[in-house]
Amino acid sequence: MRKNDNDSDGPAISDEEWARFMEQAETGSGQAPQEPSARARMVTARLRAGSAEPQGWRTGPAWQEMQGRGRGKRRIKAAAAVVFIAALALIAVRPELVIDKVTGKAERNDKAREPLPAETARPSAPPSAVDPDRPTLKEPFRGSPALQWADGAAGIEVPEAQAVGGMSKEQVADALEKAKQFLVSANLDPATLRGERPAAALELLDPKLKDELSRVEDSLTAPTKENDPLHLFTRVKPAELKPAGDVVKVRGRMWVEPGKEGGQANVQADYTFVYPFVKAKAGAAEVERTIVRREITFSIADPRKWQATVGKIWLEKYDVDLANSACDVYDGYLHPVFSDDAPTGPTPSGTPVDPYDRSKTVDSGVPGGCGSLSRT
Repeated sequence: MRKNDNDSDGPAISDEEWARFMEQAETGSGQAPQEPSARARMVTARLRAGSAEPQGWRTGPAWQEMQGRGRGKRRIKAAAAVVFIAALALIAVRPELVIDKVTGKAERNDKAREPLPAETARPSAPPSAVDPDRPTLKEPFRGSPALQWADGAAGIEVPEAQAVGGMSKEQVADALEKAKQFLVSANLDPATLRGERPAAALELLDPKLKDELSRVEDSLTAPTKENDPLHLFTRVKPAELKPAGDVVKVRGRMWVEPGKEGGQANVQADYTFVYPFVKAKAGAAEVERTIVRREITFSIADPRKWQATVGKIWLEKYDVDLANSACDVYDGYLHPVFSDDAPTGPTPSGTPVDPYDRSKTVDSGVPGGCGSLSRT
């Protein structure tokens, strides 16, 4: 197309018109095509500008896309706001989530949940201090060293048997297994915990020990301070207490030593059991823990030398330490103290004792009395 040299923006003469003009000029006919006037060119330019397409419309997003994208951004912002508000609400309800993270308590709590290896020797010191969090129905061992202990019978590990004191490896292995069965029945069996007769445990004892068996039976039917079934069995009144969950934490060890005389071997057991309880009433939520440590010596003897029954065990000696159970109550049941209990009996006194401390023997503590605890 040719353009008007005087107005590069004005309308141009078409090639067809220019060719027709040249033919007519050669034959002497016709008129030269006239350029549009300046006004006409202005009107044409305005019309052209009015119908022009938006600059870049082919490459830019369509208005539907632009509007949709705007809504998408608003939705994202709205969702982020909802999450933020929910986070604030959670922090308001459980501020410890943020506090624990900032103070490093969360990391310590995670470490406190790591299972401990089995105890193979007497510890040299009590467990390290942990954050004194209160137990809850969901986490009844929170704030306790027992959080790292084994659950139930898994915490009573039987060592490899060896011939000891003139007793064969097989006899020792059987005695170790019977000792574990007794501990499980006496301290972990739900029926025993409910106060029922610990028949499975009693069945393991040598029937030839008539006096001992009679004394144990008497403790179950008529408990006294001197003959309390809690010396051997863990029991509560179902009308008063119920377990907080179905887990009892256990830690300890078992080993074998020669007996006092030839043809005898002693199975030594030293275990601590941690029981979380709640009151047996509707809506009860406060959790209190009772810690029971038992040191028991089971004996076996060669029936060819001693009056012993094959496959049965003797109770040679036993000591118990009950932490967080009412003092001067000898009815054969545990009575942990809750915050809403009215004070009864003697007031705990003396230097607070750590019931989780397994570095000392039970009888090395202050005998009797009503001592105070450093933690439960």
